[in-house]
Amino acid sequence: MGDRNHTRDEEFRGFVAGRWPRLLRTAFLLTGEQYAAEDLVQSTLERVYVAWRRVGTADDPDAYVRRVMINAHARRHRRRLKEFLAPKDDSGLRHELPEGADRMAQADDRGALLAALAQLPPRQREAVVLRYWEDLSEATAAEAMGCSVGAVKSNAAKGIAKLRAVPGLADMVTYGGRT
Repeated sequence: MGDRNHTRDEEFRGFVAGRWPRLLRTAFLLTGEQYAAEDLVQSTLERVYVAWRRVGTADDPDAYVRRVMINAHARRHRRRLKEFLAPKDDSGLRHELPEGADRMAQADDRGALLAALAQLPPRQREAVVLRYWEDLSEATAAEAMGCSVGAVKSNAAKGIAKLRAVPGLADMVTYGGRT
């Protein structure tokens, strides 16, 4: 029995070591804050560890873990916990567009994108993150979100439309060939 538990623990450690950066990135895009992302990944991995015998033998353990993460994020949102990605009012700041090859420009672009992403409703944010950052198919994203393919298409389309309507993001896409 001890050998079986040891083997299970080793398999789980290997899984976590290989997936940690991607899980953390996805969680950050969902929550918008580093500490909240780390908490989300940690609570996800706690649930996955308990069910590791089932998860480790599943056809797609990554899909299982993604689903657990989306569900955990949705539960937190239902409890009305606030998520903050950026200050609500930055109207006093002057925004300049730096050169395209500038690393600081890339950081500014990322900050603007995260701030715009924070304004999306949670389901739209989940659909955009899973479809465009995780590069999942509509069917896989639907499975992760626990909804239909049509709901993923609708939420992703609405989310992308809202992101395109943000003036700062539209400028980033067209300025200097950066995306």
